[in-house]
Amino acid sequence: MKHVIGIGETVLDILFRNDQPQKAVPGGSTFNSIVSLGRAGVPCAMVTETGGDHIGDMICAFLKKNGVSPEYVCRHKGTKSHITLAFLNEQNDAQYEFYKDHATDLLDNSLPTVTKEDVVLFGSFFAVNPVIRPVVGAFLRGAREAGAWLYYDVNFRKNHIADLPHILGYIEENMRLATVVRGSLEDFEYLYGLQHGDAIYERVGQFCSTLILTDGARTIRVYSPKGCETYPVQPIQTVSTVGAGDNFNAGYIYAKLQGIDDQAARIAMAQRWSQDVCRQIGNNISDELVAQLKH
Repeated sequence: MKHVIGIGETVLDILFRNDQPQKAVPGGSTFNSIVSLGRAGVPCAMVTETGGDHIGDMICAFLKKNGVSPEYVCRHKGTKSHITLAFLNEQNDAQYEFYKDHATDLLDNSLPTVTKEDVVLFGSFFAVNPVIRPVVGAFLRGAREAGAWLYYDVNFRKNHIADLPHILGYIEENMRLATVVRGSLEDFEYLYGLQHGDAIYERVGQFCSTLILTDGARTIRVYSPKGCETYPVQPIQTVSTVGAGDNFNAGYIYAKLQGIDDQAARIAMAQRWSQDVCRQIGNNISDELVAQLKH
């Protein structure tokens, strides 16, 4: 059976509403996707690093509880796990504050062997962090050479704009390696100063063949050499948008693993997962959706 291997950062997310903590749960962009896939019964493993502290213990236990192998979690004694504070506004969108030291990031443990049957999900700053890029880059190139199916979520944050001169080449290499690239309009505005989908694909189409361009609750665009397809986003009442994009990625990958080749059906599944997580406070798909999928 195909495995999904996620490579990305792990944090403890603490969610606030009206400046009061509501919930604390392990998270991280790729981490959220992998946990949801694990909950849906997909064999998964997570390549990440976390501290040698109690939070690190919580994170590894959380992975195992949700069907994800913690075998490739790199831990070092004397280091602290990263923490992210997510402040929900009146529209239930989150503003983030990050408490982490990227200079402590290390990946010096064993890595999984990737085959052509596997899926590799990667993204965010972890995938371009210069400190661990030699390891991450070699792993991704090896996965591509093995014939694996690679999904890259750009997920570029404003707080890393100062790093762009040093990491843009890594971002563009990631796009070249990926089978599918997913990015938000905001990502590409930060990267290239571009605000229109056609201009974005004209720029990145030289790196990737398939680009999924999202824009919050607005129309989804999927670009390929065949042209651009558009998909409306169904409006819903949200409780929290934390994890929305991460679970979009997970739902898209789940559809691919189910043998769904139709792009519209894949996007529909991605939206289903994304909207499910938006109806609750948490980072992963609900027990109700898990039961529906397994049924």
